[in-house]
Amino acid sequence: MKVGVIGGGQLGRMLALAGTPLGMQFSFLDPAADACAAALGEHLLGDYDSQQHLKQLAQSVDVVTFEFENVPAETVAYLSQFVPVYPNAESLRIARDRLNEKMLFEKLGIPVTKFADVLSQEGLEQGVAKVGLPAILKTRTMGYDGKGQKVLRSTADVQGAFSELGNVPCLLEGFVDFSSEVSVIAVRARDGEVRCYPLAHNTHHDGILHLSIASQAHPLQSLAEDYASRVLNELEYVGTLGFEFFVVDDGLMANEIAPRVHNSGHWTTEGAQCSQFENHLRAIAGLPLGSTATLEHSAMLNCVGRMPTAQQILQIADTHVHDYNKAEKPGRKVGHITVRCQSEEQLKQRVSQVEQLLQSL
Repeated sequence: MKVGVIGGGQLGRMLALAGTPLGMQFSFLDPAADACAAALGEHLLGDYDSQQHLKQLAQSVDVVTFEFENVPAETVAYLSQFVPVYPNAESLRIARDRLNEKMLFEKLGIPVTKFADVLSQEGLEQGVAKVGLPAILKTRTMGYDGKGQKVLRSTADVQGAFSELGNVPCLLEGFVDFSSEVSVIAVRARDGEVRCYPLAHNTHHDGILHLSIASQAHPLQSLAEDYASRVLNELEYVGTLGFEFFVVDDGLMANEIAPRVHNSGHWTTEGAQCSQFENHLRAIAGLPLGSTATLEHSAMLNCVGRMPTAQQILQIADTHVHDYNKAEKPGRKVGHITVRCQSEEQLKQRVSQVEQLLQSL
């Protein structure tokens, strides 16, 4: 089977690494000449909305997926005329727009914070009157890793904030009083079967995910699975989806979904019976889903801006290197490190060692 992937970044690269043992081949559509997934398959150098390149991709593969949600939903809809595409265009349309996400969560009875659609500076001021301060203003599309957003703590912060974010449609969200951030990676097969990985505890630095630790028997696991299943089934979703939550006093509050394999699920490559990447490919190819059960205690740490050498990382026991082969740049994810240990105490020690290494760069 040949799989087409819209996007040639690290997620596409990891999909190809997981699919190669299954006998799959890959073709990536990406406008960047240095796309890091290109070494793992054919690279079609073209824009995501180029009908010429989309037709070329469709004619050369059996199924298409995408590695990030900044792909236009119209691209998926267009491709679907010629080849199966998973997840579907409606899933992408919802997940790439924060307002659509919030409205879907409300429809499905999943708790969300107060929010307001913002289309102008005047609309922002009206939104603040509704939501209150402090709040956070986010562009409705294209924002990730802390980009495209501004924290509003006082009325002075509100002035000019809409233009600061580019005078584009935004969403104003009320601050959430949460104790921690968690995410669940869920996968839905073509026949509707849903499987979920254990909740991951997430820590962010400067809006970018720093650390994810797979939980063991989390008390909110069943609730997270229920919420994820509601979304997957409503969208008739096929593939892997990441669902981020805030842990609040009475349970979970939805933050956002990502219609793809997710950064907080990278621990599954070494830490689960079947990784999120392989399960995504199994789902879109119509193959049986793999087990989401954990192997020992696992964590993942992002390498942002600088990538340690393999020698530096592997001197720390129980670690695994994932170098994306990307040029180093401040704020850019250039790799990650997974840790898998026999005990929780060992995991804490190894994570601390890796953190010290990353801080020394």
